[in-house]
Amino acid sequence: MRALPYSPVFALRVVPHACVVVVLVLMLAPLAAQAADWDIDRLMRGLAQTRTDHARFTETKYIAMLDKPVESSGELFYTAPDRLEKRTIKPKPETMILNHGTLVIERGRQQHRLQLQDYPELEAFVGSIRGILAGDRNALERNYRLILDGTVERWTLQLLPVDEKMEAVVTRIRIEGTRYAVRSVEIIQADGDRSLMLIEKLAAP
Repeated sequence: MRALPYSPVFALRVVPHACVVVVLVLMLAPLAAQAADWDIDRLMRGLAQTRTDHARFTETKYIAMLDKPVESSGELFYTAPDRLEKRTIKPKPETMILNHGTLVIERGRQQHRLQLQDYPELEAFVGSIRGILAGDRNALERNYRLILDGTVERWTLQLLPVDEKMEAVVTRIRIEGTRYAVRSVEIIQADGDRSLMLIEKLAAP
């Protein structure tokens, strides 16, 4: 097994596409809600109801140095409280698994392992993701400013980093959904690159 040769900055660039997005897209359980008291707390309570989930994703990355967008697709899995898995099928097989404080990346016969405790900024970023899964607004607001727009039928939640080191990499995460189903996640990077992931809920694995 090889040690992951990524710098903290590189890791922060990878995880938003590989894990942060993974976590957000797996909270897809539609529940009833009343528009009258629709707010961030109501959204967090609804998202916290999901204990396991399975979804299909299609991700498009827009990278300035490339002439065409990069597309990938595969499946996403979540098991409470903090196991996240992204299985990319096309264009090349790759698996990323976040379990407790360890991120494992598998490409063919190669496996790389990253201990989050060695990357404080990355650990804080992942902690924010876990805060979403747990419906923990306080945990989220330690790392992001939250802005919720729309109604229960069609809403947008924006996560704006409050830490300068994170903001130097990711400027905004934009999540769109209907009731308690997340339909898309867009990540906008400080360098202008961005990614958009579309999600379709599947039956439990």
